[in-house]
Amino acid sequence: LYFVSFFKHHYTHFESLEDAFLVGQENREEVDLEMALNAFKTYFFSLPDYPVRTRKHISSPAQKSTVKRINMFLRWMVRKDTKGVDFGIWHRLSPKDLICPCDVHVERVARKFGLITLDKVNWKTAQELTANLRILDPLDPVKYDFALFGLGVEGEM
Repeated sequence: LYFVSFFKHHYTHFESLEDAFLVGQENREEVDLEMALNAFKTYFFSLPDYPVRTRKHISSPAQKSTVKRINMFLRWMVRKDTKGVDFGIWHRLSPKDLICPCDVHVERVARKFGLITLDKVNWKTAQELTANLRILDPLDPVKYDFALFGLGVEGEM
């Protein structure tokens, strides 16, 4: 029920959930997604009397998480593709600002391609992967996520 309360509160003040991911980014030329995701979690739990047990459902870089689910959600909302996977309905965040969702399938393939060298899988790993994908496409590094994921799921790598 807390999630419903948050959304009611948020949509009373804003038209889009995109605003929740831009807290603290208003005066910045470049979006700092790590800062934005940490601020999102703080904002999300800013209402009084939230159940402590719900905090585990919203990850953040501050927890050293790869923040896979939120990064995936942002990919869907920000990127636009011709296959209908990514909706591209948000326009204040740019595909260049995104971090590649990093799950076990993506991580395994990315390691084999030398895109990840860090031992632990955490926020720094997702940043390293994205930095290496930016070499291939600085404006849309996350477009490679679906291919990496597919290779990992199919067991090709």
